[in-house]
Amino acid sequence: MARRLFLSRLAQLAVGLPFVAAAGSLEAQATHKELKILMKSAWGSDDPTKAAFPFSHGLALAEVGHEVQIYLLGEAVVLMRKTLANQVTPVGWPAVGETLDKLSARHVQIYACGACSRARGVTEADLSNYGAKFGNPAIFVSLVEWADHVITE
Repeated sequence: MARRLFLSRLAQLAVGLPFVAAAGSLEAQATHKELKILMKSAWGSDDPTKAAFPFSHGLALAEVGHEVQIYLLGEAVVLMRKTLANQVTPVGWPAVGETLDKLSARHVQIYACGACSRARGVTEADLSNYGAKFGNPAIFVSLVEWADHVITE
């Protein structure tokens, strides 16, 4: 008799569990804060893995709902050349060009320092491959002020 009572209560508890689990996941969703994240990088094709960080991390953040913008300077601006981006392959990840295509499809805004780009021959046509724009110090400052978090890679 005690066993039957225990099993019936266990069955009642099991019926209620999906609702408890669903309520827990709704609570987790309600507390998830969407962040504004600025990724900044100067790593270029000489270190493919480090060069890929702002793009792969930015994509991962965008995929879970955070708003991401990327600012490139120094050697990183050369990655806006599609032919080069397709050749830069980090250890264990797809080529940078593939990740840039995914970022572009998600409308993640990328800025390439204008002075750095001119010095390295990166053109507006290069930037247009990924919907990127030239940046400048005023744009960089506005991005820092916009962001909840700035990540330098």
